[in-house]
Amino acid sequence: MAMVPFNYTESIDTLTYLVNKNFVPMTRIDDAVRRILRVKFTAGLFEHPYADYSFVNELGSQEHRELAREAVRKTLVLLKNGKSNDQPLLPLPKKARKMLVAGTHANNLGNQCGGWTIRWQGLSDPTTEVVYKENPNPNFVKSGKFSYAIVVVVEPLYSETFGDSLNLTLSEPGPSIIMNVCRSVKCVVVLITGRPVVIQQYVPVMDALVAAWLPGTEGRGVADVLFGDYGFVGKLSRTWFKTVDQLPMNVGDRHFDPLFPFGFGLTTKPARTQ
Repeated sequence: MAMVPFNYTESIDTLTYLVNKNFVPMTRIDDAVRRILRVKFTAGLFEHPYADYSFVNELGSQEHRELAREAVRKTLVLLKNGKSNDQPLLPLPKKARKMLVAGTHANNLGNQCGGWTIRWQGLSDPTTEVVYKENPNPNFVKSGKFSYAIVVVVEPLYSETFGDSLNLTLSEPGPSIIMNVCRSVKCVVVLITGRPVVIQQYVPVMDALVAAWLPGTEGRGVADVLFGDYGFVGKLSRTWFKTVDQLPMNVGDRHFDPLFPFGFGLTTKPARTQ
């Protein structure tokens, strides 16, 4: 199915021209239409074309939110925990004297939801009250006497081709925040991203690294695991590359040399059982 929300008349004219000139065979059109109609018939859209509003009051219910929060907890992937195996940073102690939360995604619900939320390319939430230090400089971090820091960074909002990238690198101020904070205090970096990105050069300064993907409205599930109410159990559903020059890269390739392999994910136990 072609989804062309704006220039649809030009799209129709172009496809019609290509069919008439035999660049696109009519059999290809028939095949595409057949697939779409099959799904619509299976879903019963012709018998019941309108939405069923009988469950509308359940949208956003506490039960739904608890399930979403559980999904966040179970899909977090712990990629690094401590600069040495015998000194893990996570889970974080809740009774720390002072903690720093930094990063452009740490206090913005819209950014944590990603694209296709509220509107096509997502909607950032500039009205959120800032109760943290978004982009702290090294002097602030060093003088703060923090027990540890949580740095939340990564991708801006996008969906579909608006997210196309030739380098898949972190955009500023993400890299600067990581370097400024993690060089000065123990830190865990939480990546809010819909895909792997190039992070190899920043991993050495991090004490811990968590891929949180797009946690959505129930981002409290991230805190549940960071602070040890639950353990990390998530695994990577795809290989995490070092550079885009390695792509495409899959398990079994002769030159398979990822930053984190397919299926990777460190685990922790809930703090109460340690």
